Amino acid sequence: MMLPIITADQRLAERRGIKGVLVGKSGIGKTSQLWTLNPIATLFMDLEAGDLAAEGYQCDTIRPRTWQDCRDFAVFIGGPNPALRDDQPYSQAHFDAVCGRFGDPAVLDKYETLFVDSITVAGRLCLQWCKGQPQAYSEKTGKPDSRGAYGLMGQEMIGWLTHLQHTRRKNVWFVGILNEALDDFNRRVFSLQIDGSKTGLELPGIVDEVITLAEIKGDDGSSYRAFICQTLNTWGYPAKDRSGRLDLIEEPHLGRLMEKIAAPGRPALDRLDFARPATAAVEPSLNANVSQES
Repeated sequence: MMLPIITADQRLAERRGIKGVLVGKSGIGKTSQLWTLNPIATLFMDLEAGDLAAEGYQCDTIRPRTWQDCRDFAVFIGGPNPALRDDQPYSQAHFDAVCGRFGDPAVLDKYETLFVDSITVAGRLCLQWCKGQPQAYSEKTGKPDSRGAYGLMGQEMIGWLTHLQHTRRKNVWFVGILNEALDDFNRRVFSLQIDGSKTGLELPGIVDEVITLAEIKGDDGSSYRAFICQTLNTWGYPAKDRSGRLDLIEEPHLGRLMEKIAAPGRPALDRLDFARPATAAVEPSLNANVSQES
């Protein structure tokens, strides 16, 4: 058996899906981004039962009601993980059992994008399931232990997100509510609204894109909605662009955003170019002049 090396041509020819998180405050229009996607090739995972914004949008929908439903669908669309034991979720045994109930996974081949609304509700379903597991009870007293429940929830959520992230041929977008608060220094800080801290902290490292749908004020004082796509932004919104193709502010149209991400990228040397700010470049010369005068 030869070492399974994937050649550069094979890797570049692979169809790779985009994995991203779309966050924003309630009512900003996150779910309405469904209207920018091809309804025939989109599967809507409606966890919130709040699809009024998508009323009239003719796409197929699934409605998981429990955490086990979420895990079953993840292994059905993502396939088995060969590194896991048969008694673990997302294993070959789990995949075979789910296929026995749902049928052939090829039924999902027509879908290019999975739109999950929302990861906030997925976290609630996960926590509810975790509170009933042995890890959520103290070994000494037998009483509920919230630390054990939240610890298990972190493991479960990261496992679920990572498995969906490895669904290479599909675009997967997770929708989440963005919390805004003030820290001890009266500065605005943002965080993903989800139970526990582990998922919110590790999620940006799992997905390719973190996009904030925000309300921005123009120079004339008027407000408009826009996608914030780069980590270094003046508002402090959570954002990340692994593709290197997005500008700081993009049109709030998820369909065209994915087209731009999938387009041919700029040469690596252009993307990795470093430009020192003009003010930073002047400071050393000013310090040199001061030292000479002294």
